Amino acid sequence: MILYSKNTSGMKTALISVICLFSAMTLTAQTVIIDGVPRDTSFTLDGTYKKERKYRPYIEPVRTSLPEGVRAYEGVTYKTVSNPWGEHALKMNIYRPDDDKKYPVLLMIHGGGWNSGNPELQVPLAQQVAARGYVTIPVEYRLIPEALYPAGVEDLEDAITWIYKNAKRYGIDRKKIAVSGCSAGGQLAMLLGTQNKSGKIGAVINMDGISSFVTEESVGRAREARKKGTTLPVDAIWLGGTYEERPDNWKGASALFWIGRQSVPVCFINSSIPRFHNGRDEAIEQLHALGIYTEVHTFDDTPHTYWFFRPWFDDTVSYMADFLDKIFKGK
Repeated sequence: MILYSKNTSGMKTALISVICLFSAMTLTAQTVIIDGVPRDTSFTLDGTYKKERKYRPYIEPVRTSLPEGVRAYEGVTYKTVSNPWGEHALKMNIYRPDDDKKYPVLLMIHGGGWNSGNPELQVPLAQQVAARGYVTIPVEYRLIPEALYPAGVEDLEDAITWIYKNAKRYGIDRKKIAVSGCSAGGQLAMLLGTQNKSGKIGAVINMDGISSFVTEESVGRAREARKKGTTLPVDAIWLGGTYEERPDNWKGASALFWIGRQSVPVCFINSSIPRFHNGRDEAIEQLHALGIYTEVHTFDDTPHTYWFFRPWFDDTVSYMADFLDKIFKGK
């Protein structure tokens, strides 16, 4: 069976067999069928906690808990797509203050290396930011092996369009739309906000997501795997091949190549692990040259997935809400 992904011209191009994609998962990956679609379920809160507590026994995972005064609409379908396994309804959860006022909105993109994860990973952050006076929307998008780049980006662009069209129903100020993401979700949020194709995005929060795939380390790692005949790194799989094979995808998925006057203010919230900041400093330099505001918060001695855990969770919520207050509420 061949996996297909639409390119920008709408033509279907065979990228890689599903069998090859399954074999490309790490040995610890757990692929199951959910809603008729193969999913890698290896990236979870509990699994991450089990790994990280060996090195930091003091950490505390943060669970879903709807705050008082916050209303929830869960499992809302924003788009249905076709794939080799059938139809897939892409869903989102919506959290907002439990009143009739209109609020800015934050679309929240989960991480998982473009092949794992789900919107539930963003729910604890979403619930707490909603309590600070925002509509927050953790969103589902297509992952490996269902689809490769740019399908997930297209899903998220469609989610923004859906939010804009349904703003009145959910009490959203559609003139104040922000996007956030963690890890791979941060890369996607940064890409959406720098491209800003719709012109509807007003701010980005990037939590440990790279701003460029085109680095010596990433390009070299994929090139070496191809040379040895071993499995490509997951970023190269998502991008459809090595840099030499798919340079347009590697550049097209890198926010650094899209920064312009259409780009928006960015809040970077980072761990202490440099490789998750690839392209950040160059992006800041380019944004500042255009007069576009940025701010950076870095946690010392943290795991990559700091947003899952206390003692960093509460500060992360504050950084997010304070930045949005500054951009959308003039505080």
